[in-house]
Amino acid sequence: MYFTFTKKQLTPTALITVVGIVCCLIMSGSGLYSTFYAKANRQLPIYYVKTDQKKIAISFDCAWGVDYTQTLLDVMQEKGIKCTFFTVEFWSKKYPEYLKKISEYGHEIGTHSATHPHMSKLSKQSIINELTTSSKAISEVTGITPTLFRPPYGEYNDLVITTAKELGLYVIQWDVDSLDWKDLSSSQIKERVIKRVKNGSIVLFHNQGLHTAQALPSIIDELKEEGYTFVTIGELIYKDNFYMSADGGQVKNS
Repeated sequence: MYFTFTKKQLTPTALITVVGIVCCLIMSGSGLYSTFYAKANRQLPIYYVKTDQKKIAISFDCAWGVDYTQTLLDVMQEKGIKCTFFTVEFWSKKYPEYLKKISEYGHEIGTHSATHPHMSKLSKQSIINELTTSSKAISEVTGITPTLFRPPYGEYNDLVITTAKELGLYVIQWDVDSLDWKDLSSSQIKERVIKRVKNGSIVLFHNQGLHTAQALPSIIDELKEEGYTFVTIGELIYKDNFYMSADGGQVKNS
């Protein structure tokens, strides 16, 4: 595609228009246009919190077992930190003693759905069912009603976000992925996390990560040395008077 202009046509206004058209064409061809405007217009979960304070939140997704859960609880007890566990309903019902123990140790519990489905493929009523029954399974054991929801596989769409909000749930993602589910070594997990953490980060682990419990003590120690404090996600996020940046950062209104 070519454009021809005379000198008289290239006024400042015309030049700005031409530059704008060219930029749009470049962005459209590269996919940047759709990425930018999709992020600007769609509903977003909370990936991290924009804050000047050196606070971060550790989280664990619980779906498939409990082999290392007690060790994780012992590590965090020893290090004096609290974190957030997201539990699937079938996990909560299979291991109620661990669900209760997590709560008794002072950690926060959010729902990770009822059946670990691809939430973005569900109808509104199915989403409601997933969130209400999984929350009920948690409250029946702990006496606490969850206020946080993490979509399985990190998948969501506008319907998932808005439905969760209607049910009083904050939708939580992460900005630091340990990739512990890939059975990375403890040193690899540590390297990934330490390099990526920033103020307001939410770190993703799994309670069944093969080397997560091994990696966690040194991760906590090093981040403490860097001046970070550890809080639950519920303590980290803003509950009201906020907006979402295009990259999923939760920003407090000034």
